[in-house]
Amino acid sequence: MSTNAELFARAQKHIPGGVNSPVRAFRAVGGAPRFFEKGRGARVWDAEGKAYLDYVGSWGPLILGHAHPEVVEAAQKAAADGLSFGAPTAAETELADLLCRLVPSMELARLVSSGTEATMSAIRLARGHTGRDLLVKFEGCYHGHSDSLLVKAGSGLLTFGNPSSAGVPADTARHTLALPYNDAAALTEAFARQGDDIAAVIVEPVAGNMSLIAPAPGFLALLREMTARHGAVLIFDEVMTGFRVALESAQGLFGVTPDLSTFGKVIGGGMPLAAFGGKREIMEKIAPLGPVYQAGTLSGNPVAVAAGLATLKQIQKPGFHENLAARARQLCQGVTAAAQRHGVAFCAQNIGGMFGLYFRASCPGNFAEVMTCDTAAFGRFFHAMLESGHYFAPSAFEAGFVSAAHTEADIDSAIAAAEQHFAAERQVG
Repeated sequence: MSTNAELFARAQKHIPGGVNSPVRAFRAVGGAPRFFEKGRGARVWDAEGKAYLDYVGSWGPLILGHAHPEVVEAAQKAAADGLSFGAPTAAETELADLLCRLVPSMELARLVSSGTEATMSAIRLARGHTGRDLLVKFEGCYHGHSDSLLVKAGSGLLTFGNPSSAGVPADTARHTLALPYNDAAALTEAFARQGDDIAAVIVEPVAGNMSLIAPAPGFLALLREMTARHGAVLIFDEVMTGFRVALESAQGLFGVTPDLSTFGKVIGGGMPLAAFGGKREIMEKIAPLGPVYQAGTLSGNPVAVAAGLATLKQIQKPGFHENLAARARQLCQGVTAAAQRHGVAFCAQNIGGMFGLYFRASCPGNFAEVMTCDTAAFGRFFHAMLESGHYFAPSAFEAGFVSAAHTEADIDSAIAAAEQHFAAERQVG
């Protein structure tokens, strides 16, 4: 049996950094990443055979937990009939119909393979529709790794600079304006100054890539008002929040209707699948109907579509999202209470099945406040929880997730482990 450390050393020989997505490398917290071999329900098992209660859930898609029987069965049945066709299937239409029924703002939908594809395509479509170039995004929000979006992006980047990734041409970055999240004054000023040049505003309605940041009251409504007034396209990036914070997604939860939306994660049930869609008049600009080009060999992959349909079927059951939110709330309240009992500066919050943990006195509302969190304290917390069999995101700048497979006892286990860690910290301090 190989250890996690041995597997990581081997991986680094032919994979940059030993990982195929940067945050997996544990560089923010130190140590060797866990190499997982199996997942069932709320648990995963690493290469050394150790079990963990999982609060990452493949970064959000596994809303039902790992290897849900009906999702696995649907994927296996589809795979038995063929892995890919590069041609239409009836299941693609079924999924598009369902997305448009569950998300009233969507009149047409296009399936793709990743959230990055979805957001990149939605932005290109918005620019093609408006004939404008300027994109407005918000500091700390991550919308995939296409060039125009790597400007003050969140999550694994979380660095200052413009652009925030090498390899992004300055000429590309100059077409992206990054504003502070939840800053109504900055938004109003930007539209007053450059409103006629703005093609689109893209936003995570609940930010999940600088931990979890809730929208301030009225912020999303102001986005809708300003974009409508100036003829810009409002894009909600619901790759993370879609069907996770509520059945109607964040736009239904907050009562704000975007022009375009992007979805991923949950809609694929753990398989690579995403979508973008919205108003018919905009979506009809996409090829083959219009001049904005977008294509993908594996778009609408039948195995991924089958897994997505099976997942969306389960989450429509009465009480599903209420129960999911209750588990996330139990976790946030329990860990916060444990920290307070031991004098640790800590707070937490959830929206639906997403949650954020912050080592600071109050929940942050923007990128600058997130950057004041005690990342060293988070690192110690992360490793203590990992050692006790609880797997949280290996970064202070990532939202966490609960699944329908988590029980009250599972959450109590995490709270007890956190209490033990905070008590030990107090004794050392």
